[in-house]
Amino acid sequence: MEYWTAFLIGLLGSLHCVGMCGPIAFALPMKRDKLSTVVTGSILYNSGRLFTYFIIGCIFGLMGKGFALAGFQQKLSIIVGVAMILSILIPSIYTNKMHSFPTFNLWLGKVKASLGKRLGRTSNINLWTIGILNGLLPCGLVYMGVAGSLAMATPFDGGLFMMAFGAGTLPLMLSVSILGNRLQFSFRSKVKKVIPVFVVAIGILFIIRGLNLDIPYLSPKIDTETPLIECH
Repeated sequence: MEYWTAFLIGLLGSLHCVGMCGPIAFALPMKRDKLSTVVTGSILYNSGRLFTYFIIGCIFGLMGKGFALAGFQQKLSIIVGVAMILSILIPSIYTNKMHSFPTFNLWLGKVKASLGKRLGRTSNINLWTIGILNGLLPCGLVYMGVAGSLAMATPFDGGLFMMAFGAGTLPLMLSVSILGNRLQFSFRSKVKKVIPVFVVAIGILFIIRGLNLDIPYLSPKIDTETPLIECH
């Protein structure tokens, strides 16, 4: 269930991604005279994003493994679900808190500066690097994916969760980077209204998952008297 959840978050939230990252996709430094060149460049750029997502997922999945070994994974799943719901109900809290840290602003400035420099260079490795840097930019939907990877039991599972999230964003983000400004977004505002409802629904699913209700796939029963993960 977790990977399909991540994929759907990315798929339905990709309209938000277009609004945030669309200008970068439009400005990718590649020759657009040949379709094959555009497709290759778009794939390189988006694969860089997914690579960053995977690494981030592994890092937070490692943290989640520590929670699992301590027997807190189910409680963590509930906390993640509540955080998802609150991020929709009170979004200003998270935005203001994140940008109130000078270290975060300094790091973000360096990422944006590096992106700006690379947008003027044409090469395949540069397109991949732009994707990597793009994946580091702050984004509310990415935070949803990070929260989900934190609830995984292993670093690899956390990485796969973020990869599934990234895969969900691919159809629309590939279209944007390939078609550029020719793609019309008149429908974006209507579909965007569905995203908060969907995120709240996913948050509820995470809460149910952590309640240990013995519902197959949705909320599997976990024996709290035995270790959650066996070490070999």
